[in-house]
Amino acid sequence: MTTGSAARFDRRRRYRYTLSRRWDSVGGKVTFVMLNPSTADAVADDPTIRRCIGFAQAWGFGALEVVNLYAYRATRPAELFAADDPVGPRNNRFVRAAARSAALVVAAWGVYGRRHGRDAAVLATLRRIGPVHCLGMTLGGQPRHPLFVRRTMIAELFAPG
Repeated sequence: MTTGSAARFDRRRRYRYTLSRRWDSVGGKVTFVMLNPSTADAVADDPTIRRCIGFAQAWGFGALEVVNLYAYRATRPAELFAADDPVGPRNNRFVRAAARSAALVVAAWGVYGRRHGRDAAVLATLRRIGPVHCLGMTLGGQPRHPLFVRRTMIAELFAPG
């Protein structure tokens, strides 16, 4: 049961900078850093958000926040990378704020994070704030996406090679 939800968009709703859900007023918050937002908003969850909520609840957290390497809303990577500015003009600020306010930060952007070196830039920012965890790594050394791991997965320290 969700007791609070929010999402921050640009005026035209092309960029979603952050999405949050709270179901317990006393539990801490986990921040997931993923590739880009899809269809979820302040009211509706998509399959990825539902999976992240499941992880956060299983780990004992009372809330989650989702930010992304790229804030541009797209349902396919090709659409995302065709955008003029897939990162979004205010995205870095929201990524930093979400990491600073989290009890746990989980990198979860999957196989497309290396485009334009965005993964390295965001990872460096996150590591200046604190430890970064993941749900396992892809063969290419990227943090696995929540939909492609077991529901029982436990976050582990993210240590790319």
